[in-house]
Amino acid sequence: MAIKAYNPTTPARRGMTTQDMSQVTTRKPLKSLLKSKKQNAGRNNSGRITVRHRGGGVKRHYRLMNHNLAAGLTVTVEEIEYDPNRSARIARVKDQHGTYHYILADTSMEKGKVIVSGAEAPVEASNRMPLANIPVGAQIYAIELHPGKGAQMVRSAGTKAQLMAKEDNYAQVRMPSGEVRKFRLEVTAAIGVVGNVQHQNIKVGSAGRKRRKGIRPTVRGVVMNAADHPHGGGDGGRHGPGKAPRTPWGQLTLGYRTRRRKDVAGLIVRTRHDAKRKR
Repeated sequence: MAIKAYNPTTPARRGMTTQDMSQVTTRKPLKSLLKSKKQNAGRNNSGRITVRHRGGGVKRHYRLMNHNLAAGLTVTVEEIEYDPNRSARIARVKDQHGTYHYILADTSMEKGKVIVSGAEAPVEASNRMPLANIPVGAQIYAIELHPGKGAQMVRSAGTKAQLMAKEDNYAQVRMPSGEVRKFRLEVTAAIGVVGNVQHQNIKVGSAGRKRRKGIRPTVRGVVMNAADHPHGGGDGGRHGPGKAPRTPWGQLTLGYRTRRRKDVAGLIVRTRHDAKRKR
């Protein structure tokens, strides 16, 4: 799958690239699996902005995804579709009962492929089964955190994890970040690599394209007023922050760890920072 380049008809188009849609087999989604999606511009139910730099953008419908294919289902891929709500492609599948579902599409999915879910499923690409049934060394995606809750990890385009070991009631999985983490052997995962692998190499190219994605401009703190950012203020001229870099709310950033891992500290075998030091 290649990346499509534009002719340099304008300065913005020079170097701009877009995703290859050759894998997509239909432009029309299934109406029964669509849901309206309201643009809230990064605001919560109180009207306060909780996610900055959001707003506007092209209207889109949400696709109702099935991240938890029930055991015993055998589904057939009918179409590969584009989903504006995620970086990965999605597959429209039909089970043996005639019900349609949307699932994540991996690199091996194509029209007519049969996918099996459950402990009895054969060890083949795209099949979904418990970690206990997946051989060590296999590449996996769409991993559950809790049995029966549905896939929550490794779902974006081109990502994959690797099953490293099985010990007692846990499996050790190397995540895309390099972190090695424990999962219960009962949780399920799909075998393979999430599709649309070249997504990370796309160059947006223009500000207008960002706005159509619903992303508003980001402004550096050093060019703001002192009332608006800890880096702001000063008497003319270019200058740095003058202190350890901070967020707009005074929290240290750039190297200062803010992740709260207390609830999962016992499940992490090797952190992503340790993995980067070994490279």
